[in-house]
Amino acid sequence: MLKVGLTGGIGAGKSEVSRLLVEHGAVLIDADRIAREVVAPGTPGLAAVVEAFGEDVLAADGSLDRPKLGSIVFADADRLAVLNSIVHPLVGARSRELEEAAAGDAVVIHDVPLLTENGLAPLYDVVVVVDAGQDTQLDRLVRLRGMTEEDARARMAAQATRAQRREIADIVIDNDVPLEELQRRVKDVWDELVRRAHGDASPGI
Repeated sequence: MLKVGLTGGIGAGKSEVSRLLVEHGAVLIDADRIAREVVAPGTPGLAAVVEAFGEDVLAADGSLDRPKLGSIVFADADRLAVLNSIVHPLVGARSRELEEAAAGDAVVIHDVPLLTENGLAPLYDVVVVVDAGQDTQLDRLVRLRGMTEEDARARMAAQATRAQRREIADIVIDNDVPLEELQRRVKDVWDELVRRAHGDASPGI
């Protein structure tokens, strides 16, 4: 099994890269998706969040009101640390379960947005960083996600820098390119990951 950490700045195209890798045969473990699952209604995770932050963080249907919780924790580092202490262990445990269920020769892609920020690179055999210029990121966030330019710039500024991400990368996928070129680049990376999964650690790309 090859454990791959996949990360990239907001708007860099990480989700598209993970989708393409899955098409090639990768097993995807999506940290953001798991983080939502572990605080779904009826879970111990949601109960722990409510105990820590109060019932005001619940929506009318009993689900977690993410914007409300976000407004609390992102303005207060201590409260964010409390939330992380609840969610991160649950995400880690579920990720390990999914990893253990994968085949022995699988290429397992851990899609982790804050891999760089949280110092998680040592957990993986290979770190793949999806990189794009700030102008490209900004255009995608405004044009495709409907963010205001101010909000997009704030979100970008809150993350690790491009240089910090590239510093921990074993493989960088430059994504200032059309989709067709990205598809070709991801195929090259996939071939390299398969080589490594089968025991050939010599660089192929």
